[in-house]
Amino acid sequence: MSAEASDEGRKAARRATIALLIFAVLTALLFFVAPDDLYNWIKALHVIAVISWMAGMFYLPRLFVYHAEAGAGSPQAETFKVMERRLLRLIINPAMTASWVFGFWLAWKGFGFAVGWLHAKLAAVLLLSALHGYLSRAQRLFEADRNTKPARHWRMLNEVPALLMVVIVILVIVKPF
Repeated sequence: MSAEASDEGRKAARRATIALLIFAVLTALLFFVAPDDLYNWIKALHVIAVISWMAGMFYLPRLFVYHAEAGAGSPQAETFKVMERRLLRLIINPAMTASWVFGFWLAWKGFGFAVGWLHAKLAAVLLLSALHGYLSRAQRLFEADRNTKPARHWRMLNEVPALLMVVIVILVIVKPF
């Protein structure tokens, strides 16, 4: 990685950190400003975080498809490395963390973890988190030019987040048990 790209990456990380700090401060203010309406605010923040997480989970495997098709060391491959790293570190990781934090808070305040559909939802979210871990590892392998999976693998894996999303949404909205 060139010094210019490294410096640009640090600037992007700094901006993301500042944005996350502002987000955290504003969220903390909700505890003091609107304590009676806090549950709905946290629910809104949870949905925003989940949407951001899912967007990244849909896009990262698609980037891996294109990266796997590009020759190692090619200008395209180097561009994909930057895109994948930024997507994972600046969007997907913080969004997953916020999804879990707000989701646990909502479950604790709203249900006390006693409902069956919530257990099934947590299992599906754990699977989504495991996929997140797998994609994080894959990103590090791509970064080191050590990917061994063909583009077809990433195309098929690209469907898994969508299937998990369907299951999670049905469990939350329909509450079948």
